[in-house]
Amino acid sequence: MATSNDGTNSTSNSNSSPNFSDPLYLHPSDHPGMLLVSKQFDGYNFGSWSKGMLISLSAKNKIGFVNGKIPKPDNNDPKFELWQRCNDMVTSWILNVLASDIAESVLYSCSAYEIWNDLEERFGQSNGAKLYQLQKEISDLSQAAHKLRELEQNQKLIKFLMGLKSDYGSIRGSILMMKPLPSVAQAYALLIQDEKQREVQSSSVFMNDSASMNVRMGGYQTKPNPP
Repeated sequence: MATSNDGTNSTSNSNSSPNFSDPLYLHPSDHPGMLLVSKQFDGYNFGSWSKGMLISLSAKNKIGFVNGKIPKPDNNDPKFELWQRCNDMVTSWILNVLASDIAESVLYSCSAYEIWNDLEERFGQSNGAKLYQLQKEISDLSQAAHKLRELEQNQKLIKFLMGLKSDYGSIRGSILMMKPLPSVAQAYALLIQDEKQREVQSSSVFMNDSASMNVRMGGYQTKPNPP
C-alpha cells in the first residue's frame, strides 16, 4: 500500500480529496449563495433560463448532477459524502435563481436531479398542458381588454348623449335601444342624419304652407266684385 512522506495513506486521500477535474471537486470560491445566472426564473421563458443554467453548470463541471450522469452512490460508498456535498451545492445554486413560490415547491426534493426534472416537466416547452394554460391566459386577457374598451366606449357615449338638448330626445332614445351600442362617432353621424331629415321636413312644411297661402290669396284676388 502506497504511503505519502508523512506516513498517511495516499489511497485514502485520493478518495476524500478529488482532483479539480473530478465532478465531485468543489473550488474554494464555490459557495451556496452563488448566482449562476443573472435572471431569476419566475415560471416563464424556461428554455432560455435553463440553457443559461446548464452552460454555467457545465463550466463548473456539475452538469452531471442535473442530467443524472452522476448518480447518488450508496451510503457506505467512500464518495457518498463528497457527492452529497456537491449535490447540496448544486441544489442551492438552483434554488437561488428561482422565484420564491417555485423554490418552495421543490425545496424538499431529494436531489438536484429531481428538482431539475420537476422544473422541466412543469415548465418545459414540450409540456402541452402548460402551453394550453398560457394560451388560455392570453386569450382571457385579450377578452378582458376588449370588455374594458367596450365599457369605456359606452361611458363616453352616455356622456355625449346626456349633453344633448331636449330636441334630440327621440333620436337619443333610438340610439340607446341599439345593440350593441354605437361609438360616439357613429352616434354623432346618426344625429347629423336626423337633423338633416328634420330640416327637410321643416322646409317641406314651410313650402306647403306657403303654397296654401298663395292659393288663398289668389282666390281672394279673383273673386268678382258684388253688383
